[in-house]
Amino acid sequence: MDIVVLAGGLSTERDVSFTTGDMVCKALKKNGHRVILLDVFMGYGEEEQDVTGIFERADEVSLKITKISEQAPDLEKVKKSRKDQSDCFFGPNVIAMCRMADIVFMALHGENGENGKVQAAFDLFGIRYTGSGYLSSAIAMDKGMTKQFLKAGQIPTPNAITMNRASRRDFASTGLKFPCVVKPCCGGSSIGVSIVNTPEEYEKALDEAFRWEENVIIEDYIKGREFSISVVEGKAYPIIEIAPIEGFYDYKNKYKAGSTVETCPAALPEEITKQMQHYAERVAEVLGLDTYSRSDFLLSEDNEIYCLEANTLPGMTPTSLLPQEAAVLGISFEQLCDNLIEISLKKYNHTGK
Repeated sequence: MDIVVLAGGLSTERDVSFTTGDMVCKALKKNGHRVILLDVFMGYGEEEQDVTGIFERADEVSLKITKISEQAPDLEKVKKSRKDQSDCFFGPNVIAMCRMADIVFMALHGENGENGKVQAAFDLFGIRYTGSGYLSSAIAMDKGMTKQFLKAGQIPTPNAITMNRASRRDFASTGLKFPCVVKPCCGGSSIGVSIVNTPEEYEKALDEAFRWEENVIIEDYIKGREFSISVVEGKAYPIIEIAPIEGFYDYKNKYKAGSTVETCPAALPEEITKQMQHYAERVAEVLGLDTYSRSDFLLSEDNEIYCLEANTLPGMTPTSLLPQEAAVLGISFEQLCDNLIEISLKKYNHTGK
């Protein structure tokens, strides 16, 4: 197949996306596909350039990727570096190249990748892509909205409130107790997330979260063990436990090799394993994540399970969780990438697109 692996964009997870894209691109090439790794924002070449036969030059056209930085990218610098300085999110020739592909492998993370906007545009352009559709992607991206769906589906989740910049208020008026967690409502990779214990820390945490978004979520802090579960075609994969060596599972600990101990399958009693996997499958069901996804959970010290959030486009980096879970089932990285494409194509076969 001719495949575009779409990465980059303008989210705080831009650099993470490139590493996901690079890994997927290499795997798909090993599987015999013609693959182009493309930055959705920067695009390729000049606007209106003839891209006929572009997949015959796939290796020449594909981006070359370096390692993930330990700091989030400077998005203003990224914007200024684009040649055409257009206000269009899609870079030159992106839509044309994606329309030429048999399918687009969505390696995007964060804003305008996981929030459903690109998916909605692709639906209108008749472009086939991996992962869930625009509506479920949009719902899952908003942590506040996700919590409403989880509660309606009787899936336990920490108590929380949402707040926007215009309605910012002091901690006493939130009705919550310390410690608590402050984080951007739609962000990912734990960027802008703080665990706070005092009113002073709370104010600083709001300042940090509002650096990234207009809306934040403040939720009860649950002390316990952290887990993640991928769900593929409605079926939960083995549970993986995440234990940072220092601090919590922040941006640095997620992407710096050796900073986190990850155990799969997680050492849990059978009853808790089954219950947590059941919740993961329910999360995918209630949010409409019909191809593949990954949900994050906490297990409190008194063995209560809490769902934190759902990820519609799980990372595929060297330290990512979904590939580790698949490996326990005997599925290689190359097999996983092809499987995700095949699963995603089924929805188009069903609709006749």
